[in-house]
Amino acid sequence: MSYAGPDFEPPRPRRSRRGPLTVAVAALVPGALAGWLVWQAVGDSGDGSREAGPSATSSSPAVSAAPRSPTASGKGDGKGRDGDEPSSTPTASASRLAASGPLKGKVVVIDPGHNSGNFRHTAEINRQVDIGTNHKECDTTGTSTNAGYTEATFTLDVARRMRTLLQEQGATVEFTQDGDRPWGPCVDERARIGNKAHADAVVSVHADGSAAGNRGFHVILPGSVHAGAADTRPIVAPSRDLGERIAGNFVRVTGSAPSNYVGGGTGLVTREDLGGLNLSTVPKVFIECGNMRDSKDAALLTSETWRQKAARGISEGIVSFLRG
Repeated sequence: MSYAGPDFEPPRPRRSRRGPLTVAVAALVPGALAGWLVWQAVGDSGDGSREAGPSATSSSPAVSAAPRSPTASGKGDGKGRDGDEPSSTPTASASRLAASGPLKGKVVVIDPGHNSGNFRHTAEINRQVDIGTNHKECDTTGTSTNAGYTEATFTLDVARRMRTLLQEQGATVEFTQDGDRPWGPCVDERARIGNKAHADAVVSVHADGSAAGNRGFHVILPGSVHAGAADTRPIVAPSRDLGERIAGNFVRVTGSAPSNYVGGGTGLVTREDLGGLNLSTVPKVFIECGNMRDSKDAALLTSETWRQKAARGISEGIVSFLRG
């Protein structure tokens, strides 16, 4: 996801009622940021070719790498995102695993941002949909690295890896799209899929398209919105809990730092202009795993090893949230 574009509204800084919130204070990983600083000091070669340092020991069972997603054609336009829907009948892929585990009975919806086919369906994705506060494009193409590795390819790969990890914990996992539809879904349909599933948690996976030199991840939380079809007030608190746990585990597992360009170093940003969040009735967050337009972040995002770490960090945050 890129913040550039004519309809971009810069995220408003949010002051927590509990005081400045940093990823380090996510009670899950009190030493995460300190550990990252040590790793950065000794492990950053400065050439953008290295991967994140070794992660801490995972509480999740070991898993094999998920299958690679097909390579998308075309390049992202770097424009702002948040779109949703093509066909009138939702075609979300559902993968239900009857297994025992700590998450048995829990439903997780994973929303792989964008769709590789969006490049060929610009008329469909440019149509306006109601996001509660106003109207916005159904979806966008997403962004890409300078070498052409697309955000849609990245998000689907990470999402599939997450599915494997969460199913091994006994969760029922559903996708908003699994490369099984020609374009979309639109942002409003993405929200409806999570709502209809009565999901215990929904995570939308993205990568940003900001300027070179802007690095790091951030988790986007829903702001309090009550307008039109949108009423996020019941999900603001649980979504923040979900987001904090994901951010803390993402630091611990990947070694990546919080964004140096949004969020004030907290790794958390609150927004009220994203339909996928505004229309959700269940706990939901977005995660921007890094900046595809920065060479060092791009080296991580295109690494299969690092993408497995990203999937594990997000998944372990979800597990922590669902287990309380």
